[in-house]
Amino acid sequence: MTGKSDSRVRAGACASSIGVALLVASCFGVEIAQAQAIMRAPTISVPSRTPTISPNIAPRISPNIAVRPVSVDRGPRTMATIPHTTTSRIRPPTTVLPYARYSPNLYPACTAPYRAADGECLAQANAGGEGSGKSGKKSAGKGRGNDTPVALTARSFAGEFVAEIDGALSTAEADELARRHGLTRLASENFPLIGATFGLFRIADGRPYETVRREFAADGSVRSLQPNFRYVLQDQKSSAATEGDPAQYALAKLRLPQAHTLAHGANVTIAVIDSGVDARHPELANSIADNFDALGSAEGPHVHGTGIAGAIAAHARLMGSAPEARIIAIRAFGGANGGAESSSYIILRSLNYAAEHGAQIVNMSFAGPKDAVIERAIAATAARGLVLIAAAGNAGAKSPPLYPAANPNVIAVSATDRQDRLFAASNRGNYIAVAAPGVDIFLPAPDGKYQMTSGTSFSAAYVSGVAALLLERNYALKPEALRMTLVKTARDLGSPGRDDLFGDGQADAFAAVMAIPADSATPVAAASGTTKREDAPKRREEPGIRAIEQPSLSSAEDKSAVSQADRPATR
Repeated sequence: MTGKSDSRVRAGACASSIGVALLVASCFGVEIAQAQAIMRAPTISVPSRTPTISPNIAPRISPNIAVRPVSVDRGPRTMATIPHTTTSRIRPPTTVLPYARYSPNLYPACTAPYRAADGECLAQANAGGEGSGKSGKKSAGKGRGNDTPVALTARSFAGEFVAEIDGALSTAEADELARRHGLTRLASENFPLIGATFGLFRIADGRPYETVRREFAADGSVRSLQPNFRYVLQDQKSSAATEGDPAQYALAKLRLPQAHTLAHGANVTIAVIDSGVDARHPELANSIADNFDALGSAEGPHVHGTGIAGAIAAHARLMGSAPEARIIAIRAFGGANGGAESSSYIILRSLNYAAEHGAQIVNMSFAGPKDAVIERAIAATAARGLVLIAAAGNAGAKSPPLYPAANPNVIAVSATDRQDRLFAASNRGNYIAVAAPGVDIFLPAPDGKYQMTSGTSFSAAYVSGVAALLLERNYALKPEALRMTLVKTARDLGSPGRDDLFGDGQADAFAAVMAIPADSATPVAAASGTTKREDAPKRREEPGIRAIEQPSLSSAEDKSAVSQADRPATR
């Protein structure tokens, strides 16, 4: 009995123990399950530390962009939103400057601390496209040091000099002079325009530019020395060729149909220093009086030169500003792959030819840096009584003055559009004389074709034609009197009075011609053997040709937004 009782006690104790164990195990089982869940690899949403950047983000722009043609997107450049944790790691995109957009071969950008009093860029980091990365900024007490800025290579031909040399030197002696200094003489000739002999020389032995410059300048046979500066034409990239004859709004803006009832530019000779002109284009039939290739090249007609000649003298489907003017087509711009550029030496040859061959007006639809040799040639050309007209330039609002437009002997022309707003790429400055249409201009192109193009080049060409109308009215008109007539009769744009955008306003051909009393004196061009084009009498009997509605003389907008307003033709 006792045994059974003990057995029951042990069985109860065991059952109790088992129950307690199960209860404890049950409790512990929950805790263990929770612990295992914590030990598993957690699924946690953690933001990636690598930012996702929009593929449209603007790339960094090399400082060398100024020395090679580029295609620049005009649309806005935006950056995707970047988490604040990585913003400091991303460099902001470099802004695309106006000179890179409109004149890729012209003028490196520079800020005020790096700009000389004449607007030229001094040495600065990467300015010359050499990629050295060294800062060229000079301390205040040390001056400029090297006379050749780092930026020089962007606006001149590498390793070339234009030198005034002793005119008594023979060709062999000029070659010997070059050899003594490790140079090659590319060309040399006497220029009666400025009464001096100039040569074009190139470094042949690979020595540093500045070393050769110092040694060559010290030679007793060298009178002066400078880089062979680069010049570029002032047009925008043309859109696809457009056939047909859309409205030439420039004619109405300039009041040319009305002016043509009084003058057509007959017996006036205009030298067009530009690229090759297609003299066989129907628009230019019998208009090209002379051709001169200052490059000595074998290139064919070029779209820019043909367009400039057309803006002046077109007389078939289109109408130029002086349809009976005679043109001396001077090829000064050319290059491989359809490009067009020129140099100090070639521009000098071109101006000399124009002055020596009876030009009365010189159209210069190109721009470059301030150039001592060209400044000298322009002064001599103006002293002979020639009217000099140039494009203001397509380098935009922040550009320093461009030459030859900024020369005081030259009439500088900026560009406007159909709404009389300033062309966005047009240069500004107190040297601007007048404005003229230069946006979406319909002009002839080589091989009998036509083009739609923009640029201050074509504004200058239109004004050159208007100048020819004034000279037909009075062949004795002096350059300064002609300039004053243009500015005094210009139609004011923007806020009242003269400004740096439009000068004295948009040229008004009719008002200008009316301001010049007719002079029956013997024409200068006719006296030298130049005759009127064969179809001139017929055209004079049709004063209503292309009569276009006179532009509205009302509307006004805020000038601060680079918008304009038409005002009465005379002030």
